[in-house]
Amino acid sequence: MDETQGVAVGSRGRTGRRAGRAPRGRGAGVALAAAAVLTTGTLTACDASSDSQTHGAPAKKRTAPVWNRSPDSIAAVGDSITRAFDACLVLSDCPEASWATGTDKGVRSLAMRLIGGEPATIAQRSWNFARTGAQVADLTRQMTQAGKRRPELVTVLVGANDACAQTAGTMTPVADFRASFSGAMRELRRTAPKAQVYVSSVPDLHRLWATGKDDPLGRAVWKLGICSSMLGDAEDTSARAERRRADVQERVVAYNDVLKDICAKDTRCRYDGGAVFDYRFGEKLLSRWDWFHPSKDGQGVLADIAYRNITAERPPV
Repeated sequence: MDETQGVAVGSRGRTGRRAGRAPRGRGAGVALAAAAVLTTGTLTACDASSDSQTHGAPAKKRTAPVWNRSPDSIAAVGDSITRAFDACLVLSDCPEASWATGTDKGVRSLAMRLIGGEPATIAQRSWNFARTGAQVADLTRQMTQAGKRRPELVTVLVGANDACAQTAGTMTPVADFRASFSGAMRELRRTAPKAQVYVSSVPDLHRLWATGKDDPLGRAVWKLGICSSMLGDAEDTSARAERRRADVQERVVAYNDVLKDICAKDTRCRYDGGAVFDYRFGEKLLSRWDWFHPSKDGQGVLADIAYRNITAERPPV
């Protein structure tokens, strides 16, 4: 979705004195003596400070911000998964079923669990800026929108569309993925420097192919052009087809490495430790219309994973 660094707390100020004009007449001698004492003291202080910096104890490290395990406002960014595309109706977004900000009681979204209350209350304190079809390059604009709301938590789930290209050769290069995600994090820090960020890993697309390749309905739907780089010609098990799928899988793993690396450099960011990538999304957890996007049950699983990681005392390894 120059690496983003943690937000520094505090700043150093500088103090200085402006020398006054020397008094005239009888007080001149006293003033000169006082000036000499002050000068000697200043030099001594400077020497002591210099010695302390050179030979004394090292400067105390700044303490990282404490992770808030119960944020009460959430902004979501990402792609069609966070829009709950094909979870309710064919070829339609269903944001009320979104794992991140939805109000569907069957899903029990992250917002419902953290914020609680009635749907109207949840809607006032959660915002879904994800867009169907979005790639990591679109994340900076979404972060701008999210930052304006000053949320306590921002959720990120992006990258599947970068790997799901027409061909394996047209997937988003890893370097471009890194640059885009770094830029998006910088933008969020510009607009909402204290917002916490929860980053989900990109799902395992190769496992998705393995789950549906033997189902006639799944194969028929995939032939419409869904994630062609991985799911195209699902029955083809030739060496060339296997190499293509392996290339896509390697790219997803590389994307997740980027997400983990950049998130680790931000003291207010948690990566899911690969939990979404590792989860086995079976038939019941996939949309019956496309065998690709999560169903309502699948959205509930994503909410479960996020809630556990966000409310855990320690971040996932």
